[in-house]
Amino acid sequence: MTGPELKQLRSDLSDAIDRKLTAADMAKLCGLSEKGGADTIRRWEVSGPTVAATKVLRVLAMASERYPILENFNVFDRHDVREEDRPARRAAFREQMRDEVRRRLG
Repeated sequence: MTGPELKQLRSDLSDAIDRKLTAADMAKLCGLSEKGGADTIRRWEVSGPTVAATKVLRVLAMASERYPILENFNVFDRHDVREEDRPARRAAFREQMRDEVRRRLG
């Protein structure tokens, strides 16, 4: 993930949960300390986040419709899920991811 991609993700997650996310909010989502975490996010929005933070952010990105549901989370396109049920299940999963983002923000 590049810095500009992280900045875009902050905007996309803001849209997904209907709340403008600050750099401090993004720091919380990445598990960074309150002291200095926002500064770290602002630096990452230029240079790109660490590999560990990228992994967390890719999972949380699924809260937004703009990001794909990662393959290891995609249990909707299996043969045992009826095709007509798949859109509703995907929507429910995205809502669960939005709830997770909100929970992490406190």
